Amino acid sequence: MALPPDSIGLLEGITTTRAIRRFRTEPVADEDLAAVLFAATRAPSGSNRQPFRFLVLRDGPKALQAKALLGEAFRAAWQTKRAADGYGGDTEDTPRARLERAMQHFVDHFEDIPVVVLACLVRYRPPNPYEGNSVYPACQNLLLAARARGLGGVMTMWHEAVGDELRSLLGIPDGVTIAATIPLGHPEGSHGPVRRRPLSEFVFEDGWGEPAPGAVEPPGTRHTRAGPRANTRE
Repeated sequence: MALPPDSIGLLEGITTTRAIRRFRTEPVADEDLAAVLFAATRAPSGSNRQPFRFLVLRDGPKALQAKALLGEAFRAAWQTKRAADGYGGDTEDTPRARLERAMQHFVDHFEDIPVVVLACLVRYRPPNPYEGNSVYPACQNLLLAARARGLGGVMTMWHEAVGDELRSLLGIPDGVTIAATIPLGHPEGSHGPVRRRPLSEFVFEDGWGEPAPGAVEPPGTRHTRAGPRANTRE
């Protein structure tokens, strides 16, 4: 399926695909959604079994009920995380304060998100630590394709609190697990270069924690102070 002529390059897409949690209410065009889902299904999987499935929630009667269930679950999960991680009271325009505002907007307006995709895994053996290999690459393909089509999204796991209700409502059969929830839509705002900690904290050579001389960042790379500091010696 051809992408538009002005589609971004692969490396640019990888380095600029942000987690989008603010969406405009305009619908996602069928053509764009089809292109995104097509890209997701091109992902690799163990033995090429392709056990990933995508259940799309838009504005159908079951979809609206499912979004309502998810909205309640997401709001409860955010309140728990907000308290546990010490959010609140930050009046300065810091990355942490911006994240808190984005998260609150995300959960408060969850039911208004145009498209919610449940990424599912059809199990062909008992649950094991490796099964994510056969579904999460497809989720990343989906998010990158969304970026290329001018859309945005974020992969979440807060559906778990209402997993049984979703399975019953949507007729998800036994042996299929919901591996991720991915809201999609037109960003309210924009993508842009993502900030991470320095490359030297992530890449070693010839031994754990040893510098990797060839791991050089592109000129102008900007870093973030968010998240816990990596302890490279652990």
